[in-house]
Amino acid sequence: MPDLGINNGELTPCPKTPNCVNSQAVGEKQYIQPIRYAGTQQEARARLLQILDSLKRTKILTAQENYIRAEFTSTLFRFVDDVEFYFPEEHAGETVIHVRSASRIGYSDLGANRKRIERIRSKFYK
Repeated sequence: MPDLGINNGELTPCPKTPNCVNSQAVGEKQYIQPIRYAGTQQEARARLLQILDSLKRTKILTAQENYIRAEFTSTLFRFVDDVEFYFPEEHAGETVIHVRSASRIGYSDLGANRKRIERIRSKFYK
């Protein structure tokens, strides 16, 4: 299991492989927009935990006040992806949720990590 988490206010950078997205990444290929939620950190956290709980093959490993880490396991080959969410602060009633999603092994994920984050983002607004 990789050593992940928050270091100096940032999620772990992506490796150079294209099987990772990170809302704090500098490179445009790995960058993904953070999730913006119109509500408090506590409301955003509760909503995110509800969303993650509804997804198949998802295991929540850590659920702290400002950080959530989960594992997603693929159906066919049982590959594990690590997904992290970081809630650094809220401004004017909006919470920014930084995200990182990365495959543990392999080189390309055929966009699976990006699609996962976009799917989670869409569930926030339903």
